[in-house]
Amino acid sequence: MSHLFTRCLSLLFVLSVSVWMPHAVCADDLPQQVDFNFHIRPILSDRCFHCHGPDHENRQADLRLDNPDQLNQFVDEDAGVRYVTPGKPELSELYRRISSHDEFEVMPPQDSNLSLSEREISLVKKWIEQGAEWKDHWSFISLKPVPLPEVKQTDWPRNRIDYFVLNRLEREGLSPSPAATREQWIRRVSFDLTGLPPTPEEIDAFLKDDSEKAYENVVDRLLASPHYGERMAVDWLDVARYADTYGYQSDVYRAMWPWRDWVVNAFNQNLPYDDFITWQLAGDLLPEPTRDQILATAFNRHHRQTNEGGSIEEEFRTEYVADRTQTFGTAFLGLTLECSKCHDHKFDPVTQKEFYQLSSYFNSID
Repeated sequence: MSHLFTRCLSLLFVLSVSVWMPHAVCADDLPQQVDFNFHIRPILSDRCFHCHGPDHENRQADLRLDNPDQLNQFVDEDAGVRYVTPGKPELSELYRRISSHDEFEVMPPQDSNLSLSEREISLVKKWIEQGAEWKDHWSFISLKPVPLPEVKQTDWPRNRIDYFVLNRLEREGLSPSPAATREQWIRRVSFDLTGLPPTPEEIDAFLKDDSEKAYENVVDRLLASPHYGERMAVDWLDVARYADTYGYQSDVYRAMWPWRDWVVNAFNQNLPYDDFITWQLAGDLLPEPTRDQILATAFNRHHRQTNEGGSIEEEFRTEYVADRTQTFGTAFLGLTLECSKCHDHKFDPVTQKEFYQLSSYFNSID
């Protein structure tokens, strides 16, 4: 009888461990410092926010995991359990649920077809252990000085960025590649800054330059090239959805190239970024605006436009306003606003009401 009792206790212990079993991941596989925005928010956004995020229509159990105030609330005050208890994963309902092996307890639920890997569960656990520091969306955080990471090969870095590159290489067990040859270097920098390969004459001149400023001289020459502005403008033209046609029906021509040339010249003249933004959004509202300041506002005119007979003018005017609002969000806020056009954003802290409050700026344009 005693032997049977012992076996029953052993079986109960095994079953209990199978339901509540810490997920073990090698510590070397986890970052030394878990960052909420870099490591945790992507997990919550992808796996949790649909049911426990900003969208009140789909929210379950009236729980918002995107709200730090609610994360601090008690689930069981007598037991000291909160949704997230800084420093104590064992008293954190979030960790208990995502690490559970009970099909009726585990989150996300099985019928969602979503799950967390053991590494992701360990990341959440370590984040809680380290104090569960919450951070706002990265685009709302002011830039601050970042300390240089420690590196073993201290003679390799030549600038601050090199420290971050080398630190990651060393963490991955890798070593830097050998220095590029001069021919390789001038080819790379020429493509990076102008989008064009160096000429044979430019390569020969660089190879013959034995001065300490040989590399600096090449960069200065490329920055002074008119092709520099063309290369830099390419990415901005994409952000601004630049096109020389209307985009609907027969897609007829429209002359937007003067704005394209303005962007190229703005880069070549090193126009300050605050002016670059202000002129494109509201250059015509500046006191006594210049021709270039007015021309810059064509940034707002690159959306598709219809000239189809029978199209409803007010319908498409509203579409244009929405397009300008969405483009503004992408280009200047680092936020996708498209979702909030139709409902509260499920993954970013933007409500539908806020979308139309913002769009009112563009709605008043003639």
